[in-house]
Amino acid sequence: QIDEWLEYIPVSLSGPTFENGCKYMDQFLEKRTFFVGHSLSIADVAIWSSLAGTGKRWESLRKSKKYPNLARWFNSITEEYGSALNEVTTKYTGKKSADPPAAADQVKTVNGDLSAKGGSKSSGDIDLPDAEVGKVCLRFAPEPSGYLHIGHSKAALLNKYFAERYQGKVILRFDDTNPAKESNEFVDNVLKDVDTLGINYERVTYTSDYFPELLKTAEKLIREGKAYVDDTPREQMQKERMDGIESKNRNNTIEDNLKLWKEMIAGSERGLQCCVRGKLDMQDPNKSLRDPVYYRCNPMPHHRIGSKYKVYPTYDFACPYVDAIEGITHALRSSEYHDRNAQYYRIQEDLGVRKVLIYEFSRLNLVYTVLSKRKLLWFVQNGRVDGWDDPRFPTVQGIVRRGLKIEALIQFIVEQGASKNLNLMEWDKLWTINKKIIDPVCPRHTAVVADRRVLLTLADGPEKPFVRIIPKHKKYAAAGDKATTFTKQIWLEQADVVSISAGEEVTLMDWGNAIVKEIQKDQDGNVTGLTGVLHLEGSVKATKLKLTWLPYIDELVSLTLVDFDYLITKKKLEEGEDFMDVINPCTKKETLAYGDSNMRNLQRGDILQLERKGYFRCDVPFIRASKPIVLFAIPDGRQQTK
Repeated sequence: QIDEWLEYIPVSLSGPTFENGCKYMDQFLEKRTFFVGHSLSIADVAIWSSLAGTGKRWESLRKSKKYPNLARWFNSITEEYGSALNEVTTKYTGKKSADPPAAADQVKTVNGDLSAKGGSKSSGDIDLPDAEVGKVCLRFAPEPSGYLHIGHSKAALLNKYFAERYQGKVILRFDDTNPAKESNEFVDNVLKDVDTLGINYERVTYTSDYFPELLKTAEKLIREGKAYVDDTPREQMQKERMDGIESKNRNNTIEDNLKLWKEMIAGSERGLQCCVRGKLDMQDPNKSLRDPVYYRCNPMPHHRIGSKYKVYPTYDFACPYVDAIEGITHALRSSEYHDRNAQYYRIQEDLGVRKVLIYEFSRLNLVYTVLSKRKLLWFVQNGRVDGWDDPRFPTVQGIVRRGLKIEALIQFIVEQGASKNLNLMEWDKLWTINKKIIDPVCPRHTAVVADRRVLLTLADGPEKPFVRIIPKHKKYAAAGDKATTFTKQIWLEQADVVSISAGEEVTLMDWGNAIVKEIQKDQDGNVTGLTGVLHLEGSVKATKLKLTWLPYIDELVSLTLVDFDYLITKKKLEEGEDFMDVINPCTKKETLAYGDSNMRNLQRGDILQLERKGYFRCDVPFIRASKPIVLFAIPDGRQQTK
C-alpha cells in the first residue's frame, strides 16, 4: 500500500488533478487516522510534504473545510510531527522553512513532488508562454456536431489546467458555423460532457452570436480589396489552390464582388454558386495562405437562429476574429493545424484586430480507435453501436459508461503534458491508471457463470442456512458490509470444477477449506455434481485452488456480464485507408451469471469487483427478479482485448 501511495502522489497532487486527489484522500480518511496501518508511515510523510509544498493552494482548501477528513489528518500530523516533517521536507526540496513548523500555513517548501531535486518543477507542470497570472483568458471551442470524445477532452483539460495555474478563465464557445452538421442535442450533450470533465467556464458563447459583425467584417474586406467572390466549382478550386493557379475571378472589380455578395446573402440561385475567398498569396509555399474560403452559402436552417442567414463563415475565418473580440490571450490548438497558424495570424492582421497567441499541443491518438466525428456518426447511424454513449465509443460519455473515472483521464492527459509530438497511445495505460483509483475503494461481490454451473454438497455443511456480515472490501471499511449466506449446498463454476480432482482440498473464499470426495460426470465427461466435507482448520496456503461460490438459495440475482472489443481490427489507420475495411464484426459478448443477493442494492454507475473476474460498472441495476442486472466489464490494463 505504501508503494501505491508513493506512485499516486506525483500524478494526483500536481496540476489539474490536485483537487480530485484531495477529494479521493478525504474519502479514504473518513474512518482512518493514517493512510497505511495504525501509525505514521512514509506514505503519510510523502502526502503531508506534497500538500505543504503546494503552499496557498492547499491552505485555501484546508481553511475552506471542503475536505474535512484530509484537513483533520493534516492538522493532526502537523501538530504531532511538525518539526521532524519540516526537516524531511527540507532534505527533499533543498529549502527550509524560515518559520516555525507548528502551524500548517507557516510551512513553505519548494515542491510537493518527493522525486524532484533542488526545487525543480514536477513533471506534470507545463508552462504557457508569455502568460501573466490573473490575465490569462482561454477558450474551449467545440463544434456542436457530435459528443465530445477523448481527443476533445485533452484540449478541454489543458484549458482547465492553464486557467487554474495562471488564475485565469475559460470561455466555452460553440463553433456553430455549419448548420448541416449541428443540433441542439449536441449542444446539450457537450455541456453535459464539459461538466463531467469538471471544466469551470466563465460563460457560454456561440460563434453565431457574432454573425452580424462577421458579415460586416467580410463586406469590409471585399471593399478593401482583401477578399473577393468566386464561383469556381469546389473541385476545380481545390486543384487550383494545390497548383498555385489564380482564380479567374481574383481580379474582379469591387463593385462586381459586392453585387455577388448580395446574391449570396439573399441565397439566390446565382448566390448559391459562389463563396467569398481571402485575397492572400496564391504562390505561398504554405497552401493554407492560397486564398482560403471565408464564407459559403448554406440554405439549411441553423439550430439556434433558424433561416435568418443563407451564408455562414468558415471556422478558419470566424475563429481568429472571435478569439480577438472575446479577449482570448492564448488559443490552444492541436499541432495538426500547424500549417494554418500563419493563416490565423494573417486574417487577424487583415481585420485589424488584436493578435492572439497560438499554443500547440499534440493530438491524442489511440490504438484501434477512430476519433473522426464523421466516422463515429456512421457507427451510430448504421446501428453498429447503441448511441453516442455506447461503451465501445471513445466519447466522454462512452468511456465513463464503460467504467473510466474522470480522475484517471485527467492523470492520463497530464502525464503526456503538452508535447507536440504525435504519439499513438495504448488504452492499457489509461485503464491501468483507472485501476489504481478504483481498486482501493470498490466493493467486492461474487458471481458464478450460469452455464453448466455445478452444486457442491457438503456432507457436514450447515443443516440450516446461516448469515455472516463481512466487509465488502477488507482494506476499505467505507465500502460497507455485506450479508453472506452459508448453506449445505453451494454453486461452483464449471470452469473451476474441471480443475478439481477427487480427494483434493480446496479453499472456499470467505469460508475456509473443504475436501472434495466425489465428482459426478455425465456421459460426455461434463462435471454435473460434487460431494465433499468441510475442513475449516485446513491451511489456506496449502491449497492450489481458491474458489468463489454462491449459496444455494432463491435470493440470488440474475446478471448479464458484458465484455467489449475494439470497433476496428487495425491498430492505426493509414492515410487514405477506409475504416470500413477493418470494422470488427464482433465487438460485444454477453455472459449470463448469478450474483450474491447484496447486489440488489447496486445503483447505476456503481463500480465493483467480482472476485476472480475483474472490475465492472453497473449499467442496469436490479428492478425485478426476472430482469438481470447488467454489468459492463472494465479493462484493468492487463487484459489484452486484442
